[in-house]
Amino acid sequence: MRVPVRRRHLRPAADAPREPEANVSRSAFPAPTVDALRGLFPALADAAPSTLARIVDHGLYRRAPAGAVVFDAHTPCAGFPLVLAGTLKVLQRYPNGRELQLYRVKPGESCLLSGSCLLGHADYTASGVAETDVEILVVPAADFHALMAMDAVFRNHVLELFGERLATLLELVEAIAYQKLDQRLATLLLAKDDPVRATHQSLADELGSVREIVTRLLRAFEDKGWVDLARERIRITDRGALAALAKA
Repeated sequence: MRVPVRRRHLRPAADAPREPEANVSRSAFPAPTVDALRGLFPALADAAPSTLARIVDHGLYRRAPAGAVVFDAHTPCAGFPLVLAGTLKVLQRYPNGRELQLYRVKPGESCLLSGSCLLGHADYTASGVAETDVEILVVPAADFHALMAMDAVFRNHVLELFGERLATLLELVEAIAYQKLDQRLATLLLAKDDPVRATHQSLADELGSVREIVTRLLRAFEDKGWVDLARERIRITDRGALAALAKA
């Protein structure tokens, strides 16, 4: 008989990977229904009903507040997370304190790195941090491997995820290799809602730079009349100038 797993603050089994942060917990709230999962993940909508039921029944439903480390580099991968709400950012951390954001995982999306680690039977090589309060449903490793072998829709979802994320990472590598930091900053600002509500440090993290350099560039943009700076807010005043710089 299967034992339900959705309980408040269950202790992990002795051989289970340790949670990176104490405030990443299994929630007392129920996991999504099969219909809700099908609506949130269109790529899985045509999966066999037994596949969706297995994901819901066996999945570990977890909630984490903004800033919590959901998984950390050099730790085992316990499962394949499906993001139900909020945003998870996957980043590379370096000994000098710098960070490089690799990609974000939004509602209705899955984590490429987790899938890669499960398929390669390897530890995480980067960290996953809750950018906002997040809710995730983690497909246990054994179920992930079984579904990859048994369900073509689930398998195609994972493989398509690899293709999409690989393209994103290649764009990031190209930007770092060939674009100047001011061009990348202009591109980043234009991609966000106006006004941009972010700290200089968070922008630096996304760009793989340091806060002091980003602050200097933003002040240069302000001196040129392109942006208006305030605390944790950047209002774009000349979108055309930023667009021209981004394409230069």
